[in-house]
Amino acid sequence: MNKILDSIPTVPVAETMETIMDWLTSNLSALFSFIQNGGKNAMNFITDMLISIPPVIFILVIALIAFIATKRKFGLAIFAIVGLLFIYNQGLWEELMNTVTLVIFSSIIAIIIGIPLGILMSKSIVAENIIKPILDFMQTMPGFVYLIPAVAFFGIGVVPGVFASVIFALPPTVRFTNLGIRQVPRELVEAADSYGSTGWQKLIKVELPLAKSTMMAGINQTVLLSLSMVVIASMIGAPGLGREVLSALQRAQVGNGFVAGLSLVIFAIIVDRLTQSFNKK
Repeated sequence: MNKILDSIPTVPVAETMETIMDWLTSNLSALFSFIQNGGKNAMNFITDMLISIPPVIFILVIALIAFIATKRKFGLAIFAIVGLLFIYNQGLWEELMNTVTLVIFSSIIAIIIGIPLGILMSKSIVAENIIKPILDFMQTMPGFVYLIPAVAFFGIGVVPGVFASVIFALPPTVRFTNLGIRQVPRELVEAADSYGSTGWQKLIKVELPLAKSTMMAGINQTVLLSLSMVVIASMIGAPGLGREVLSALQRAQVGNGFVAGLSLVIFAIIVDRLTQSFNKK
């Protein structure tokens, strides 16, 4: 049996992928360069704007948003104030702002792409059968693998970090949007049809509002997955708290690594609680 298996020629998967990547990088280099420069300038502008805001004002604004979002409860607001003050005290404020920019860009891009794909899946069995295996592939592939095409297309820096984060964080929004629309009661859809609603009116006025809770759960997961890629993206030059964790790992600095990791945890908790509170009625 082993002899039979050994006699089968090796499928040239690696060589094929190398050929495809070489073709893309050589023929679409102008496009990738445009995206790299444009994305870098936009993200640097957002980061510089965030850094220019006095930390005290930034912290108070986040605390106020948390207070309003949680229906005037003080728990999350107090945690945000204490947590962000801790990050500032540890000298990681600029790194935090870089991380905020990375998460904002990757999350927004993933949501903009993910919601239409989820709607398409909910409306077409063919589209669902095509997109679902792709999502399975994206979710099961190790995050480090996404760094390879990111570096090949965009080089080193924050833009390839966003590219890898978008691929890694996209599936939850697509899946939950599809699920939420499919879970809309059939009776309500038929009632909309009976009143002569067009497909667009039915989607905007019936299906999306009723699927909002499920969709927000997917968006919450997308944001957290974007944040989880911060450390991995730092391996290809993405700035932020992830770079501090990576630097501490390379130098075996336990204390610095713990502080940077704790700062990431604080930021993740604030983001998670805020996105969850937006999903409540």
